[in-house]
Amino acid sequence: MRYVLLAKLVVQVGVCISNRSQKWSQLDVPDDANGQRVGILGYSSIRRQDARICKAIGMSVHAYTLHPRRTHRSRRDQGYIPGNLGDPDGTLPDRWYSGESTGELHEFLASGLELLVICTPLTAKTTHLIAEPEFKILGRDRTFISNVSRGAIIHTDYLIAALEGNIIRGAAIDVMEPEPLPDGHALWTTKNLIVTPHISYESTSYVDRVMEIVQLNLYKLSKGQPLLNEISRTDGY
Repeated sequence: MRYVLLAKLVVQVGVCISNRSQKWSQLDVPDDANGQRVGILGYSSIRRQDARICKAIGMSVHAYTLHPRRTHRSRRDQGYIPGNLGDPDGTLPDRWYSGESTGELHEFLASGLELLVICTPLTAKTTHLIAEPEFKILGRDRTFISNVSRGAIIHTDYLIAALEGNIIRGAAIDVMEPEPLPDGHALWTTKNLIVTPHISYESTSYVDRVMEIVQLNLYKLSKGQPLLNEISRTDGY
C-alpha cells in the first residue's frame, strides 16, 4: 500500500510534472485522504492490508471479489498474512461487491471511488477488464488508478487516452502491457502517469515470508490439512 499511496500523492501534487519541466514552482495542495473512498478490485490476503491502512487514514473501503461474500464466515481470510496485519475477519470494507458480469463490475466502479487499486489475477475473463467503458465510468469521479497486479488487465490504449484526455486524475502502474516496457513506448511520456518496473511487492521481508509459507504448508501437508494459497483450476488462479 505504501507504493499505491505514495504514487497517488506524487501525481496529485504535480511532482513528476515539476521534475520533467525542471521548474521550481509551488505545487498543488493535495486532497485530504480522510473521507475519500478506495475501491480494491480483488480483495485478497495481501490487499486486505491496503484496506487496513486506508481505514487508518480515514478512507472508506469498497471491496470487490469474484465470488459473493454474504456471510461473516465467507468473508474471513483463508490465505496467509503475517500477524497483526490485514483483515482476518473481513470486517473492514464498508461495502462489498462481487460477481463476474460487466454490470456488477460497473456498479462497483460507479460507487464514487477516488482511488482504484487493481489487484485481480490475470485470466481470460480479466484480460482488458478495464477498457473504454470502464474509464468512462471512472471519469465521473476522476478516479486515480493503481495497477499492482498484471498489465493486461488494463487496456493500454484506453489508459493512455483517459490520461491524456484528463478523464481520470492519474495512474501508477507497476505492471504493464507489454512488459518490460520498450524504449520509446507511449506510456513513458503519458501525462499524470508513474511507471515502475514491477517492484511494488518487494521488501526486505519478502523472502522470509515466502519461506514461512513454505514451512506452514509442509506442516499442513504432513497433517493432511488444506494448504495456504492453493490454486483453483476452475477460477484460473
